[in-house]
Amino acid sequence: MADSLRRAPSVPSFKDLEEELTCSICLCVFESPVTTPCGHNFCQSCLEMTWGGQAEFSCPHCRTPFLGRPVLKKNTVLCSVVEQFHSTKTEPPQETWGSPEGKSPPQVPCDSCLEEAAAKTCLTCMASFCQEHLRPHLESRAFQGHQLCQPLRDLQQRKCREHSKLLEYYCKEHASCICCVCLVSHKTCIINPMQAAKAEKERQLKNKLTELYNLGEKASQSLDEVRVQQKQASEMAARKLDLLKNEYVEIKALIEQEENESLKKVEDEETRVSTKFDYVYNVLGRKKNEIQTIRDQIEMMLVEDDDIVFLQKTAKLRQSSIKDVFIPRNDLDQSLIHGVYQRAFGLKETVKCFVAQPQEKKVVGGAQWKPKAFNTSKPQVPGRKNPGANAPQEENPFEKSQQKSREDVDSKERRKPPKAASGPGKKTPTPRAPSASRASSGPIESFLTNSREELLQYPYKITLDFNTVHNKVILSEGNTKMSVSETPQNYGIHPRRFNYCSQVLGYQCFKQGTHYWEVDLEHHNFCGIGICYGSMERQGADSRLGRNSSSWCIEWFNAKISAWHNDVEKRLPNTKATRVGVLLSYEGGFVIFFGLAEKMNVIYKFRAQFTEALYPAFWLFSSGTTLSVCQLK
Repeated sequence: MADSLRRAPSVPSFKDLEEELTCSICLCVFESPVTTPCGHNFCQSCLEMTWGGQAEFSCPHCRTPFLGRPVLKKNTVLCSVVEQFHSTKTEPPQETWGSPEGKSPPQVPCDSCLEEAAAKTCLTCMASFCQEHLRPHLESRAFQGHQLCQPLRDLQQRKCREHSKLLEYYCKEHASCICCVCLVSHKTCIINPMQAAKAEKERQLKNKLTELYNLGEKASQSLDEVRVQQKQASEMAARKLDLLKNEYVEIKALIEQEENESLKKVEDEETRVSTKFDYVYNVLGRKKNEIQTIRDQIEMMLVEDDDIVFLQKTAKLRQSSIKDVFIPRNDLDQSLIHGVYQRAFGLKETVKCFVAQPQEKKVVGGAQWKPKAFNTSKPQVPGRKNPGANAPQEENPFEKSQQKSREDVDSKERRKPPKAASGPGKKTPTPRAPSASRASSGPIESFLTNSREELLQYPYKITLDFNTVHNKVILSEGNTKMSVSETPQNYGIHPRRFNYCSQVLGYQCFKQGTHYWEVDLEHHNFCGIGICYGSMERQGADSRLGRNSSSWCIEWFNAKISAWHNDVEKRLPNTKATRVGVLLSYEGGFVIFFGLAEKMNVIYKFRAQFTEALYPAFWLFSSGTTLSVCQLK
């Protein structure tokens, strides 16, 4: 009885001891426990599974990082403690039966006497027996085949409800425990013994727990990485803000300096004129005083009664001559003031031009961030015309002046007479008539049957405009060859530069006449060739060639060839041409695309009434695409 009282208080401590002997990975009692360098203990299999496939190693409990994979050694002391714990836990705690304090759980009663605590449970008899009633199972040969185990309280729940047999097997397909009789109805299923099924489920749960642990580690690392990136972004934004503030302070200082110099020039001019007016005012004052003095003298002479004195005074008066009053011209230097004002006005317009462009970009690209690739342009309905295509657009003064200069250069080149051949026996060639007059005289049908030699009567040398090239397009060979770059180029900001599509325009523009040029297709899986107005959009989906009412083109998309205008596509038959000729007749209102291979054929023709200056236009998409403008003679 003394031993019973002495051992009873130790039973509740099993729970606390079990918590100390529990692996933090599998949440089960240690199996072959090992110790990490930081002092924590884990099951050897759990720790090896956790570290499997990792390059960096850390303690799963305290997150202490290790330089390399630690050499795990078996904790022999902890192994012996675990073995003693298992042996102590499996002993039948008969001494605590009927504890008056009620702290220990009630034991399983014997099914024979219903008084003593059961020592074993027979899974064959499906009953629990105390030590006394268990003797037949231990001594008689008739019970030697019976399966004994530790006392079980839920013995009735371990019976099959249908056959009242012990549930000894597990069906994977039905996820249920079955008895030996149920095997007949589950003969096509995958059946495992109860212990094997439990071991497999434990292994699956351990793997799942390890996977969840790894995912948790990745989530923690991702959170830390996001915080670091957020901090870096904030620091970078702060540095950029400081740089921007310094730049704008310098800009304001420069503008203030320019303002002070301009104001000083006008103020100096005003001072100069005012000083001159003061000098003239003083001269005129002295002149007035002189006139007043002479007038007073004459008045005094007129009251003189003595004739001799009167005549003597008048003789002296004749010697002093009085000049007429004269005001010299004294005006502000209007050319200086006008020049200062024009300089200020030009500065203002320049600032407005370069400040307005980023504002437009900001409006177009100001949509909220989304995980998908964003498209800030409005959705375009196929077949529907752009409502703002024919609306009047605000002209950029810088672009307008450049366009006017190009037109002037082109008109001067057209007006140049051909050079006369010199030398004996050489005839002076007759100057050709302007191409415009010849083009307007013939309809489009007369050009469809022309040979290449006849089309070469209207050659025009095309060069590419650097100010329009997209930052993913590279120009070479004197701005006559274009290709797609793998990395964006650091081109400067320009109001005429394409910002959405990888396109480029020709430098020359056409407002009259007939013109012909050719383009070599070196690599043309994804490219387009056409013409467009100079007012075509430079950003947004509407800026793509052929997707608006301001451009006409043919486009190669792998093996598919299409003609595009106003966002309307027309499929064309395939061609093996490696060179494309473009014939434009401004007055005739058409543009024809020819395919040049073994023989010349018409790819497609557009009819339109052109109202603005036209530019050659090119679109390149995929890496490796290369187009070259031929220099015709």
